[in-house]
Amino acid sequence: MDALLIAGLLVVLFAVFTVLRSVRIVPQARARNVERLGRYHSTLKPGLNFVIPYIDRVYPMIDLREQVVSFRPQPVITEDNLVVEIDTVLYFQVTDPRAAAYEIADYIQAVEQLTVTTLRNVVGSLDLEMTLTSRDTINSQLRGVLDEATGKWGIRVNRVEIKAIDPPKTIKEAMEKQMRAERDKRAAILNAEGQRQSQILTAEGDKQSAILRAEGERSAAILKAQGQSQAIDEVFQAVHRNDPDPKLLAYQYLQVLPELAKGQGNTFWVIPSEVTSALQGVSKAFTESLPRSSATRETPAIDEVAAREATARETAQAER
Repeated sequence: MDALLIAGLLVVLFAVFTVLRSVRIVPQARARNVERLGRYHSTLKPGLNFVIPYIDRVYPMIDLREQVVSFRPQPVITEDNLVVEIDTVLYFQVTDPRAAAYEIADYIQAVEQLTVTTLRNVVGSLDLEMTLTSRDTINSQLRGVLDEATGKWGIRVNRVEIKAIDPPKTIKEAMEKQMRAERDKRAAILNAEGQRQSQILTAEGDKQSAILRAEGERSAAILKAQGQSQAIDEVFQAVHRNDPDPKLLAYQYLQVLPELAKGQGNTFWVIPSEVTSALQGVSKAFTESLPRSSATRETPAIDEVAAREATARETAQAER
Protein backbone atom coordinates (compact mmCIF):
# COMPACT_ATOMS: atom_id res chain seq x y z
CA MET A 1 0.00 0.00 0.00
CA ASP A 2 2.76 2.40 0.85
CA ALA A 3 4.62 1.47 -2.32
CA LEU A 4 1.55 2.18 -4.47
CA LEU A 5 1.06 5.54 -2.77
CA ILE A 6 4.65 6.49 -3.32
CA ALA A 7 4.46 5.42 -6.97
CA GLY A 8 1.28 7.45 -7.46
CA LEU A 9 2.87 10.50 -5.94
CA LEU A 10 5.86 10.11 -8.22
CA VAL A 11 3.62 9.84 -11.27
CA VAL A 12 1.69 12.94 -10.25
CA LEU A 13 4.90 14.88 -9.68
CA PHE A 14 6.28 13.75 -13.05
CA ALA A 15 3.08 14.80 -14.78
CA VAL A 16 3.13 18.22 -13.13
CA PHE A 17 6.79 18.66 -13.97
CA THR A 18 6.14 17.63 -17.58
CA VAL A 19 3.30 20.13 -17.90
CA LEU A 20 5.43 22.89 -16.46
CA ARG A 21 8.25 22.13 -18.91
CA SER A 22 5.86 22.27 -21.83
CA VAL A 23 4.81 25.86 -21.03
CA ARG A 24 7.14 28.80 -21.72
CA ILE A 25 6.29 32.46 -21.10
CA VAL A 26 8.46 34.94 -22.98
CA PRO A 27 8.48 38.64 -21.89
CA GLN A 28 8.00 41.47 -24.32
CA ALA A 29 11.01 42.38 -26.51
CA ARG A 30 12.58 39.03 -25.82
CA ALA A 31 12.99 35.86 -27.88
CA ARG A 32 14.07 32.27 -27.24
CA ASN A 33 15.34 29.74 -29.76
CA VAL A 34 14.03 26.16 -29.64
CA GLU A 35 15.96 23.07 -30.82
CA ARG A 36 14.13 19.84 -31.42
CA LEU A 37 16.35 16.78 -31.18
CA GLY A 38 19.43 18.94 -31.54
CA ARG A 39 18.22 20.92 -34.56
CA TYR A 40 16.83 24.43 -34.74
CA HIS A 41 13.05 24.26 -34.72
CA SER A 42 11.56 27.70 -34.01
CA THR A 43 11.84 30.94 -32.09
CA LEU A 44 9.45 31.61 -29.24
CA LYS A 45 7.61 34.94 -29.50
CA PRO A 46 6.61 37.14 -26.54
CA GLY A 47 3.68 35.62 -24.64
CA LEU A 48 2.58 32.05 -23.83
CA ASN A 49 4.28 29.28 -25.82
CA PHE A 50 4.10 25.46 -25.69
CA VAL A 51 6.92 23.05 -26.40
CA ILE A 52 7.34 19.31 -26.27
CA PRO A 53 9.14 18.45 -23.08
CA TYR A 54 12.20 16.23 -23.21
CA ILE A 55 12.31 16.65 -26.97
CA ASP A 56 12.52 20.42 -27.45
CA ARG A 57 15.38 22.34 -25.91
CA VAL A 58 14.73 26.02 -25.13
CA TYR A 59 17.79 28.31 -25.14
CA PRO A 60 18.22 31.41 -22.94
CA MET A 61 16.38 34.58 -23.84
CA ILE A 62 17.81 37.05 -26.30
CA ASP A 63 17.16 40.75 -25.73
CA LEU A 64 15.68 42.41 -28.81
CA ARG A 65 15.95 45.97 -27.46
CA GLU A 66 18.66 48.40 -28.51
CA GLN A 67 21.75 47.82 -26.44
CA VAL A 68 24.69 50.02 -25.54
CA VAL A 69 28.18 48.63 -25.23
CA SER A 70 31.19 50.70 -24.18
CA PHE A 71 34.51 49.24 -25.24
CA ARG A 72 37.72 49.90 -23.36
CA PRO A 73 40.18 52.43 -24.88
CA GLN A 74 42.21 51.04 -27.73
CA PRO A 75 45.67 52.28 -28.84
CA VAL A 76 45.58 53.52 -32.43
CA ILE A 77 48.48 54.85 -34.53
CA THR A 78 47.75 57.92 -36.65
CA GLU A 79 49.27 58.76 -40.02
CA ASP A 80 51.93 60.95 -38.37
CA ASN A 81 53.01 58.00 -36.14
CA LEU A 82 51.38 59.13 -32.91
CA VAL A 83 49.68 56.69 -30.57
CA VAL A 84 46.28 57.83 -29.31
CA GLU A 85 43.82 56.09 -27.02
CA ILE A 86 40.30 55.99 -28.49
CA ASP A 87 37.26 55.01 -26.42
CA THR A 88 34.16 54.01 -28.43
CA VAL A 89 30.51 53.40 -27.64
CA LEU A 90 28.35 51.12 -29.79
CA TYR A 91 24.55 51.14 -30.13
CA PHE A 92 23.17 47.95 -31.70
CA GLN A 93 20.00 45.84 -31.82
CA VAL A 94 19.36 42.13 -32.48
CA THR A 95 16.96 41.80 -35.40
CA ASP A 96 17.23 38.03 -36.04
CA PRO A 97 17.53 35.86 -32.91
CA ARG A 98 18.28 32.75 -34.97
CA ALA A 99 21.24 34.36 -36.81
CA ALA A 100 22.53 35.91 -33.60
CA ALA A 101 22.59 32.48 -31.97
CA TYR A 102 23.82 30.30 -34.85
CA GLU A 103 25.81 32.54 -37.19
CA ILE A 104 28.38 33.59 -34.59
CA ALA A 105 29.41 32.30 -31.20
CA ASP A 106 29.70 35.66 -29.34
CA TYR A 107 28.43 38.64 -31.28
CA ILE A 108 29.48 41.14 -28.56
CA GLN A 109 33.11 40.12 -28.80
CA ALA A 110 32.88 40.00 -32.57
CA VAL A 111 31.52 43.53 -32.74
CA GLU A 112 34.25 44.78 -30.40
CA GLN A 113 37.06 43.28 -32.46
CA LEU A 114 35.54 44.50 -35.69
CA THR A 115 35.26 48.01 -34.21
CA VAL A 116 38.93 48.01 -33.17
CA THR A 117 40.22 46.85 -36.56
CA THR A 118 38.00 49.26 -38.49
CA LEU A 119 38.97 52.11 -36.19
CA ARG A 120 42.65 51.45 -36.78
CA ASN A 121 42.16 51.40 -40.54
CA VAL A 122 40.22 54.68 -40.51
CA VAL A 123 42.44 56.57 -38.08
CA GLY A 124 45.60 55.23 -39.73
CA SER A 125 44.85 57.39 -42.76
CA LEU A 126 44.42 60.58 -40.70
CA ASP A 127 46.89 62.74 -38.83
CA LEU A 128 46.39 63.81 -35.22
CA GLU A 129 44.72 67.12 -35.98
CA MET A 130 42.27 65.56 -38.43
CA THR A 131 41.57 62.76 -35.96
CA LEU A 132 40.64 65.25 -33.26
CA THR A 133 38.42 67.29 -35.58
CA SER A 134 36.84 64.55 -37.73
CA ARG A 135 34.78 62.57 -35.25
CA ASP A 136 31.66 62.63 -37.40
CA THR A 137 33.59 61.26 -40.37
CA ILE A 138 35.09 58.47 -38.26
CA ASN A 139 31.69 57.64 -36.76
CA SER A 140 30.01 57.38 -40.16
CA GLN A 141 32.77 55.18 -41.59
CA LEU A 142 32.69 52.89 -38.56
CA ARG A 143 28.92 52.58 -38.72
CA GLY A 144 28.97 51.75 -42.44
CA VAL A 145 31.58 48.99 -42.03
CA LEU A 146 29.99 47.50 -38.89
CA ASP A 147 26.46 47.56 -40.28
CA GLU A 148 27.58 45.77 -43.42
CA ALA A 149 29.57 43.11 -41.53
CA THR A 150 27.04 42.43 -38.78
CA GLY A 151 24.02 42.16 -41.06
CA LYS A 152 24.50 38.41 -41.53
CA TRP A 153 24.75 38.00 -37.75
CA GLY A 154 21.22 39.28 -37.26
CA ILE A 155 22.49 42.54 -35.71
CA ARG A 156 21.83 46.11 -36.81
CA VAL A 157 24.35 48.76 -35.74
CA ASN A 158 22.39 51.96 -35.17
CA ARG A 159 25.15 54.27 -34.05
CA VAL A 160 28.86 54.38 -33.25
CA GLU A 161 30.26 57.19 -31.12
CA ILE A 162 33.82 58.07 -30.18
CA LYS A 163 33.65 58.90 -26.50
CA ALA A 164 37.20 60.08 -25.99
CA ILE A 165 40.46 60.57 -27.90
CA ASP A 166 43.48 60.82 -25.62
CA PRO A 167 46.77 61.83 -27.28
CA PRO A 168 50.11 61.31 -25.50
CA LYS A 169 51.05 63.54 -22.58
CA THR A 170 53.79 65.34 -24.51
CA ILE A 171 51.35 66.08 -27.31
CA LYS A 172 48.83 67.42 -24.79
CA GLU A 173 51.45 69.79 -23.35
CA ALA A 174 52.42 70.97 -26.85
CA MET A 175 48.76 71.50 -27.74
CA GLU A 176 48.21 73.49 -24.55
CA LYS A 177 51.20 75.70 -25.37
CA GLN A 178 49.90 76.18 -28.89
CA MET A 179 46.44 77.11 -27.63
CA ARG A 180 47.95 79.51 -25.09
CA ALA A 181 50.01 81.12 -27.86
CA GLU A 182 46.91 81.41 -30.04
CA ARG A 183 44.97 83.07 -27.21
CA ASP A 184 47.84 85.49 -26.56
CA LYS A 185 47.99 86.25 -30.28
CA ARG A 186 44.26 86.94 -30.44
CA ALA A 187 44.50 89.13 -27.33
CA ALA A 188 47.38 91.12 -28.86
CA ILE A 189 45.47 91.51 -32.12
CA LEU A 190 42.37 92.69 -30.30
CA ASN A 191 44.45 95.13 -28.24
CA ALA A 192 46.10 96.50 -31.39
CA GLU A 193 42.72 96.79 -33.10
CA GLY A 194 41.36 98.66 -30.11
CA GLN A 195 44.30 101.08 -30.09
CA ARG A 196 43.97 101.60 -33.84
CA GLN A 197 40.26 102.31 -33.55
CA SER A 198 40.94 104.68 -30.65
CA GLN A 199 43.57 106.57 -32.65
CA ILE A 200 41.28 106.71 -35.68
CA LEU A 201 38.41 108.05 -33.61
CA THR A 202 40.70 110.57 -31.91
CA ALA A 203 42.05 111.74 -35.29
CA GLU A 204 38.51 111.99 -36.63
CA GLY A 205 37.52 114.05 -33.61
CA ASP A 206 40.54 116.35 -34.01
CA LYS A 207 39.77 116.69 -37.69
CA GLN A 208 36.14 117.60 -37.08
CA SER A 209 37.17 120.00 -34.31
CA ALA A 210 39.73 121.69 -36.57
CA ILE A 211 37.21 121.93 -39.39
CA LEU A 212 34.57 123.43 -37.13
CA ARG A 213 37.12 125.81 -35.58
CA ALA A 214 38.29 126.91 -39.04
CA GLU A 215 34.73 127.38 -40.19
CA GLY A 216 34.02 129.46 -37.07
CA GLU A 217 37.10 131.60 -37.60
CA ARG A 218 36.23 132.03 -41.27
CA SER A 219 32.68 133.05 -40.41
CA ALA A 220 33.99 135.47 -37.75
CA ALA A 221 36.50 136.96 -40.20
CA ILE A 222 33.80 137.33 -42.84
CA LEU A 223 31.45 138.99 -40.38
CA LYS A 224 34.24 141.26 -39.12
CA ALA A 225 35.21 142.23 -42.66
CA GLN A 226 31.59 142.86 -43.51
CA GLY A 227 31.26 145.03 -40.38
CA GLN A 228 34.38 147.01 -41.26
CA SER A 229 33.21 147.38 -44.83
CA GLN A 230 29.84 148.66 -43.70
CA ALA A 231 31.54 151.05 -41.23
CA ILE A 232 33.87 152.40 -43.91
CA ASP A 233 30.97 152.73 -46.29
CA GLU A 234 28.94 154.62 -43.68
CA VAL A 235 31.86 156.94 -42.92
CA PHE A 236 32.47 157.46 -46.62
CA GLN A 237 28.83 158.22 -47.24
CA ALA A 238 28.68 160.55 -44.22
CA VAL A 239 31.78 162.44 -45.42
CA HIS A 240 30.37 162.87 -48.90
CA ARG A 241 26.99 163.92 -47.58
CA ASN A 242 28.52 166.65 -45.38
CA ASP A 243 30.99 167.78 -48.08
CA PRO A 244 33.88 168.80 -45.70
CA ASP A 245 36.34 171.42 -46.81
CA PRO A 246 40.14 170.96 -46.77
CA LYS A 247 40.44 172.88 -43.53
CA LEU A 248 38.41 170.28 -41.61
CA LEU A 249 40.37 167.42 -43.13
CA ALA A 250 43.62 169.12 -42.16
CA TYR A 251 42.39 169.52 -38.60
CA GLN A 252 41.46 165.82 -38.38
CA TYR A 253 44.86 164.94 -39.76
CA LEU A 254 46.54 166.92 -36.97
CA GLN A 255 44.46 165.09 -34.33
CA VAL A 256 45.74 161.74 -35.56
CA LEU A 257 49.42 162.71 -35.38
CA PRO A 258 49.75 162.38 -31.55
CA GLU A 259 48.38 158.82 -31.78
CA LEU A 260 51.23 157.85 -34.08
CA ALA A 261 53.78 158.80 -31.42
CA LYS A 262 52.25 156.75 -28.58
CA GLY A 263 53.94 153.49 -29.55
CA GLN A 264 56.86 152.42 -27.30
CA GLY A 265 59.06 151.45 -30.22
CA ASN A 266 58.39 154.56 -32.29
CA THR A 267 61.70 156.37 -31.68
CA PHE A 268 61.97 157.63 -35.25
CA TRP A 269 59.39 158.22 -37.91
CA VAL A 270 59.12 160.27 -41.07
CA ILE A 271 56.54 163.02 -41.50
CA PRO A 272 55.19 163.15 -45.03
CA SER A 273 55.14 166.43 -46.94
CA GLU A 274 51.35 166.55 -46.64
CA VAL A 275 51.71 167.28 -42.91
CA THR A 276 53.38 170.63 -43.61
CA SER A 277 50.66 171.58 -46.06
CA ALA A 278 48.02 170.55 -43.50
CA LEU A 279 49.64 172.65 -40.81
CA GLN A 280 49.76 175.64 -43.13
CA GLY A 281 46.09 175.16 -43.96
CA VAL A 282 45.19 175.01 -40.28
CA SER A 283 47.17 178.13 -39.52
CA LYS A 284 45.50 179.93 -42.38
CA ALA A 285 42.11 178.79 -41.18
CA PHE A 286 42.70 180.21 -37.70
CA THR A 287 44.27 183.44 -38.87
CA GLU A 288 41.66 184.11 -41.50
CA SER A 289 38.77 183.34 -39.20
CA LEU A 290 39.97 185.80 -36.54
CA PRO A 291 39.01 189.48 -36.98
CA ARG A 292 41.95 191.58 -37.92
CA SER A 293 42.83 194.31 -35.52
CA SER A 294 44.84 197.38 -36.27
CA ALA A 295 47.88 195.59 -34.86
CA THR A 296 47.46 192.62 -37.07
CA ARG A 297 46.78 194.72 -40.11
CA GLU A 298 49.90 196.73 -39.53
CA THR A 299 52.21 193.81 -38.76
CA PRO A 300 51.32 190.96 -41.14
CA ALA A 301 54.86 189.83 -41.26
CA ILE A 302 54.94 189.29 -37.51
CA ASP A 303 51.87 186.98 -37.74
CA GLU A 304 53.48 184.93 -40.44
CA VAL A 305 56.64 184.58 -38.39
CA ALA A 306 54.61 183.48 -35.36
CA ALA A 307 52.70 180.94 -37.42
CA ARG A 308 55.92 179.51 -38.78
CA GLU A 309 57.41 179.26 -35.30
CA ALA A 310 54.28 177.48 -34.04
CA THR A 311 54.44 175.07 -36.94
CA ALA A 312 58.10 174.35 -36.22
CA ARG A 313 57.39 173.74 -32.53
CA GLU A 314 54.60 171.29 -33.35
CA THR A 315 56.81 169.51 -35.85
CA ALA A 316 59.62 169.20 -33.29
CA GLN A 317 57.15 167.95 -30.66
CA ALA A 318 55.86 165.36 -33.09
CA GLU A 319 59.44 164.21 -33.85
CA ARG A 320 60.10 163.73 -30.11
